[in-house]
Amino acid sequence: MAKKKINFMCTAFRDGFQSVYGARVFTKDFMPAVAAAREAGITHFEAGGGARFQALYFYTNEDAFAMMDEFRQVAGPDANLQTLSRGVNVVGLDSQPRDIIKLHAEMFKKHGMTTIRNFDALNDVNNLIDSGKAIHDAGLKHEVTVTMMSLPDSYHAAAHNPEFYEKILRQILDAGIPFDSLCFKDASGTSTPRNVYETIKRARKLLGPNVNIVFHSHETAGVSIQQYMSAIEAGATQVDLSMSPCSGGTCQPDILTMWHALRGTDYDLGIDVAKVQEAERVFEDCMKDYFLPPEATKVNPNIPFFPLPGGALTANTQMLRDNNLMDKYPLIVEAMGDVVKKGGFGTSVTPVSQFYFQQAFNNVMFGPWKKIAEGYGKMVLGYFGKTPVEPDPEVVREAAEQLKLEPTKEKVVDLNDKNPGKGRAAAIKMLKDAGLAETEENIFIAASCKEKGILYLTGKAKVNGVRKVEKKAPEAPAAKKNTSGEYTVTVNGTAYGVKLDGANAIVNGVAYPLSIADGIKAAAPAAQTVVTGSQDVTAPMPGLILRMNVKVGDEVKKNQEIAVMEAMKMENPIYAPCDGKITAIKAGQGDQLQAGDVILSIGGVAVVQAAPAAAPAAAPAPAAAPAGGTAVKAPMPGLILRLNVKKGDQVKKNDEIAVMEAMKMENPIYAPCDGTVTEISVGQGDQLQADDVILTIA
Repeated sequence: MAKKKINFMCTAFRDGFQSVYGARVFTKDFMPAVAAAREAGITHFEAGGGARFQALYFYTNEDAFAMMDEFRQVAGPDANLQTLSRGVNVVGLDSQPRDIIKLHAEMFKKHGMTTIRNFDALNDVNNLIDSGKAIHDAGLKHEVTVTMMSLPDSYHAAAHNPEFYEKILRQILDAGIPFDSLCFKDASGTSTPRNVYETIKRARKLLGPNVNIVFHSHETAGVSIQQYMSAIEAGATQVDLSMSPCSGGTCQPDILTMWHALRGTDYDLGIDVAKVQEAERVFEDCMKDYFLPPEATKVNPNIPFFPLPGGALTANTQMLRDNNLMDKYPLIVEAMGDVVKKGGFGTSVTPVSQFYFQQAFNNVMFGPWKKIAEGYGKMVLGYFGKTPVEPDPEVVREAAEQLKLEPTKEKVVDLNDKNPGKGRAAAIKMLKDAGLAETEENIFIAASCKEKGILYLTGKAKVNGVRKVEKKAPEAPAAKKNTSGEYTVTVNGTAYGVKLDGANAIVNGVAYPLSIADGIKAAAPAAQTVVTGSQDVTAPMPGLILRMNVKVGDEVKKNQEIAVMEAMKMENPIYAPCDGKITAIKAGQGDQLQAGDVILSIGGVAVVQAAPAAAPAAAPAPAAAPAGGTAVKAPMPGLILRLNVKKGDQVKKNDEIAVMEAMKMENPIYAPCDGTVTEISVGQGDQLQADDVILTIA
């Protein structure tokens, strides 16, 4: 008897990247693997959406629409290219009005996509009505989704069981949402195989024999293959599978693993195993220079108790690493359980999983419920829809008080349609203010990515957070020196190349006026104006300055919002600690700060201070750093790979001045201020410890 073919979508190039590399992968690096997968006979790919939309603008400094265009070109005209959408949130963490939901579907159709899988993390069917219609009306296939997870029995949750999922499916049918296939999506991999079987069996009975039913899970909790077998036996006709190195662990099971699990059964994937093996070898070669987080490849036995989804796990651990907070990870995961229970049991999938992680992070860093994360607070207050179970009343009260919002039961899209800060008009204003073209693509980027989208479109964004070891270019052979009139002068262990040329001394390539007199004399540095008695406002944690709401000279009141920082995917308002006048601003939009870095100063008195006289020099050092220079220090232990400046060079704030290698990754070092490089304390190949001085700028 012929075996029944089980269809599959290859998720390696979307969910795989999100689950293993925090979605931070350059397009040029993985396209050869897409071509190899096509040659292996794979025709259904997850090609974008989810975190692989915003991440390109936030981290890799690439255009997601251009990536989708290239994916279509490489995968071929007949491939089914699928993306992931979060209902009324589409491909962002915030929800959108109807005009942006419609634009999302139109733009993804324009840029080569075939199918959009559409889910709501709260399983609020109201959030699937407008988004599903927009996908259908754009001429795309709509894969409507019910989100799943299982919880410990001790939670006593009146949700996330077969009865609950059947109720949601009946609501989808009653709402008349057009769809071409149905997916049951378990982003945390925690659903018990028994619940999977019973849920899909009920769905098959409701939908009849011909509707494509898909099951999606992650291996994080260690039961995905058993889940998949249960789904297939209950009537699922498609599963999601990935490819090494983006398979297992936090991602989907491997194609080859599933093929092996089906051997000797009545089912088959219909693949050429040797060709798939070759495609995986190509993919592994493409990804060999990317840092593979150890937690991405592991089964975590605690995940069923603290449902942190595979797609969010490494994105969050990468952020913790970026901010030197990885030691907090075990405490944050443990805190997840409490925020899930008190948040109303929304499914642990983006954006709700991110809200859970943000609130757990805040509970660890600031104390339980002392700081309500905006997304989590809005969720329990109803601004993302109805949670499966009513949230904890005390948490709702705390959220309302901290966010200054009242709870609501109004439909999300209706709220957003009335919000002047959202939609096409608001996005167009952002583009106009930045002097950018009002294309449909730009409107959607501005609406879904906000200030970070504008930073990308204006060319101010930089590649960041991509943990990859770039190949070092071979060093050019040293040029032969002409010793006539040239000297190497070593002062305090630092060597200077000095050439005496008439009235100039050329030091390390920079000309300085030269005069020689008997005795040792040094001009005192010029007097400088400093602000004394001011109150500095510092960054409370590592993060990016998204907005500065004040300028020098502005009068502010205590508790007035003066700036907004982004950290851990959250917008964090910075408030004035006192009344006063802004006397200095030390950071600008787009600057990456560390905890304790000064953002601005309030109050104080401007005083002209005479600089201290310079000490007599023991030896000539024309380029010695003047007093008051800014030391640029190593942010972590590592090796100096490249110095991009030399003594005497003029630099601008945020110029890349050096590159350190640490943890097998290249880490750019940026200038903290404008000025002249007055001292270089290290050389290429030097091994540094954290806080070792690299160079000085004055």
